Amino acid sequence: MSGTLNKVMLIGHLGDEVKMHYFEGGGSIGRFPLATNETYTNRTTGERVTNTEWHNIVVRNKAAEICEKYLSKGDRIYVEGRIKTRQWQDDSGNTRYSTEIQATDFTFLTTKKEGQPADGIPAKPAQGSAQPQQPQTSDPVVSTPEDDDLPF
Repeated sequence: MSGTLNKVMLIGHLGDEVKMHYFEGGGSIGRFPLATNETYTNRTTGERVTNTEWHNIVVRNKAAEICEKYLSKGDRIYVEGRIKTRQWQDDSGNTRYSTEIQATDFTFLTTKKEGQPADGIPAKPAQGSAQPQQPQTSDPVVSTPEDDDLPF
């Protein structure tokens, strides 16, 4: 195989509200943290252990505005995108790095109030398709009800 692939698929809970930044030309960027959990049972103690991984999600333009309007802290979302690492100099001259997920597709998984459909609001900002894309949840960690017991 001669090609490469940079693709990420995540199902998680928002750790905070969507933070928006608007530009003069009309563009916008939305950022929010996404928590994913891995739960397993420790073989020696029999105790259930949950590890949380945090991901920085970035959405652009109309998709960012949709996320700002419909998402809030604690909501579940399916995100597809690619990993992007940025590099910059901080105020002290040190080189800093940030790894983000540039979202290309997403589907809201939390049922909302205000007359939204019970199955969530699908959004496909990159392709513009109105068809919802259902994530495949063959991973037993993703589909367990214990994952919904987050403190936020």
